[in-house]
Amino acid sequence: MSNFRQDFIRFAIKQEVLCFGEFKTKAGRLSPYFFNAGLFNDGESLKQLTQFYAQAILFSKIPFDILYGPAYKGIPLAAGTAIALAEAGLNVPYCFNRKEAKDHGEGGSTVGAKLQGRVLIIDDVISAGTSVRESIALIRAAGATPCGVVIALDRMEVGQQTERSEDELSATQEVQSSYGIPVVSIATLDDLLGFLQDNPAMVQNLQAVKSYRDRYGIKHKQDENF
Repeated sequence: MSNFRQDFIRFAIKQEVLCFGEFKTKAGRLSPYFFNAGLFNDGESLKQLTQFYAQAILFSKIPFDILYGPAYKGIPLAAGTAIALAEAGLNVPYCFNRKEAKDHGEGGSTVGAKLQGRVLIIDDVISAGTSVRESIALIRAAGATPCGVVIALDRMEVGQQTERSEDELSATQEVQSSYGIPVVSIATLDDLLGFLQDNPAMVQNLQAVKSYRDRYGIKHKQDENF
C-alpha cells in the first residue's frame, strides 16, 4: 500500500471522518464503517485532505488541463486541490458549477476558469453516480472533455445497477464502463482492510469490515490474504 493511502486512512480515522460501528447506507445496507467527507470542515483538515487529493492525482499520472468541482461538496475540494497542486509545482486552473445558471454579471453556469480541454472531476465519493453523470453532461455541453474522476474513498461495493449479477460492477466501475474514463481514489476498501490488519489498536474492526466486503464487495477485487 502506498504510504499516502495508509496516511490518509489514519488521518480520516483521527478526524472521525471514518468511523466504525453500524451504519445504514443510501443503498439500505448495514455497513460496519462510515465515511463522511463533509466532516473535513476546518482549514487544517481541508488543507490536509486536498494535499492527499493532489498526491493521488500526481501518482495517477492522468493528463488533464483543468480541475472541476461539482456543487456543492466538490467546490472546496477542487479549489483546495488546485492550491495543493500549485504547492507541489503544478499550477492548474479550476472551476465549479452553479446549481442554477446566472443570467446577469458574468453569467453562465460555471465559476472560475473557462471549462475547456481535458477536465478532471474532483468529488468526495461515488454512490449512485448522479453527480458524475451531471458533471460529464455539463463538461461535454461546454465543448470540453471529461478525462477522469478523483474521489476520496472507493468502497468497492457492487453497484445497485448490477447487484448480485454475473457481471457485477462497483459504482466506480459503472462510471468507468459507461463513460470510458478512469476513476482514481485516494484509498480503497482494500487499503482500509490492510490498514486494520496492520494496526493492533484497530484490528477488532477487521472481521466486520471483511464480512461486509465478502457480502457486498466486487469479487474479483478481493484478496484472500485478508
